Amino acid sequence: MSVSENRERPTEDGLIGIALEAMKTAYAPYSGFLVGAALETEDGKIYTGRNIENASYGATVCAERTAFFRAVGEGERNFRRIAVVGGKGGEITSFSWPCGICRQVMREFCGDDFEILTFDGNSVASAKLKDLLPSPFSKDILEP
Repeated sequence: MSVSENRERPTEDGLIGIALEAMKTAYAPYSGFLVGAALETEDGKIYTGRNIENASYGATVCAERTAFFRAVGEGERNFRRIAVVGGKGGEITSFSWPCGICRQVMREFCGDDFEILTFDGNSVASAKLKDLLPSPFSKDILEP
């Protein structure tokens, strides 16, 4: 996987800062692992998401998918990048990369060069979607 890391602390008004704010409203009473996401469209609009857990666990939804579903519900289809942050009790101690289901949802709406950013409390790391999901199931497979 090709990941780049930036040792500069992100500004609070940047995409990481917006994801950190979204994380504060996550609902995670079972795992205690709060996640926030900030999804940027090609024209610069930002949609936030946060994880929302459920006692049945299977009905839980990730922050990334919450952001995508909000944006798509508003008619958006072109995305530039997403920032994802998370940590136990809201404490950022490591990078929080998207899960496989979220990567597959990203692939539905984004190309190979869609950028994923994450933050470990000290630095920002980024990767392209093609590096995180190298052999995706995509709509191209379904075309005759």
